[in-house]
Amino acid sequence: MSLLKQWRDKAYDESANKGDLQRLWADYFEKEKNIYAELLKTPDEEVKGTVRELADKYGIELMTMVGFLDGINDSLKTPNPIDDMEEDTVVSLGFDKELLFKNMVAAGADWLYGLPEWNDIFDEETQKRLYHEQKASGTVKKAKKIYPNDPCPCGSGKKYKKCHGKNGKNRFEE
Repeated sequence: MSLLKQWRDKAYDESANKGDLQRLWADYFEKEKNIYAELLKTPDEEVKGTVRELADKYGIELMTMVGFLDGINDSLKTPNPIDDMEEDTVVSLGFDKELLFKNMVAAGADWLYGLPEWNDIFDEETQKRLYHEQKASGTVKKAKKIYPNDPCPCGSGKKYKKCHGKNGKNRFEE
């Protein structure tokens, strides 16, 4: 069984004791926070090593490192082969700074995007901009309803019902 499957089976086990899962995640989030704090101190340095070496480097269990690699993978410049990685698979933690920040915002991980180390990477204005860009990207905007007597959106000057609204066709709404 792959390391990633083992991690996911353990971390997302719906039959597990809820208290045990809460403790697992609380412990994971604390360790994750410490790793990110270290990585953000030297954001342009690409940290590489085997899964086992990185777990040892950060003083965490192998499965916790697998969870970390699962979480950071979408923020990396080059994704790791997490689906079939083993202890001796060489992985990279070379992340895209803006993408990582936005993914932390998307995950609602304020304990991560609020780390003080970000202040040395992005000024306050940039952090706010990235935060708002990420939040806006998840907002679904509904198209404005076009009524029969409204001007046609094509700009013809005709009423919608006499132009693109003929025969019940509507090219401007989904």
